[in-house]
Amino acid sequence: MPRVAFTTFGILKKPYGNIEVQEFDDLTPATFQEAERSPGFIARAKEDESESHLTNFERDWGDWGKFDVPRFYTGGRTNETDSRASTLSLWRDLESVSAFAYNGLHHSSLRKRHEWFLRPEWPTYAAWWVCDDTIPTWSEACRALEHLHDHGSTPTAFTFRSPFSPEGTATRLRVTGAAGEGHPR
Repeated sequence: MPRVAFTTFGILKKPYGNIEVQEFDDLTPATFQEAERSPGFIARAKEDESESHLTNFERDWGDWGKFDVPRFYTGGRTNETDSRASTLSLWRDLESVSAFAYNGLHHSSLRKRHEWFLRPEWPTYAAWWVCDDTIPTWSEACRALEHLHDHGSTPTAFTFRSPFSPEGTATRLRVTGAAGEGHPR
């Protein structure tokens, strides 16, 4: 059965460690924990805990591949200059990841994104279908974001507003919950 690969990408107004973005950084662990407890969550890219002193670009991400960023990121790659925020995860279906994104702690944080992030001129997330035995890689996530930017929603990479089925046909997202009532995201 196909699964949904999902990536997020944003550029912080200041590098990690700066007081202007510290609240975002402080909320990240709890948000990840909430994601991991969410119905439909399968797995997410996690670095080896013993490598926390290394940059994301140097850490071992295991089956998720070498860390990468889309061409939209022109910021730093050191611990002192890194200003990108990105995630990569696997979900049972599109409705599950949408429910997580638009409810709970993540939804509360999403409302404050303009305080922490530059105004994007690129997609801030992309979804795509993968086979049940596939772990998406960071490089694939970058290609999905870039494809979405260049071509809009297609079966290759799509948004909640313009999703595609595993078979590649345009579909509608069945949104439930307080944040998503009445319209697809």
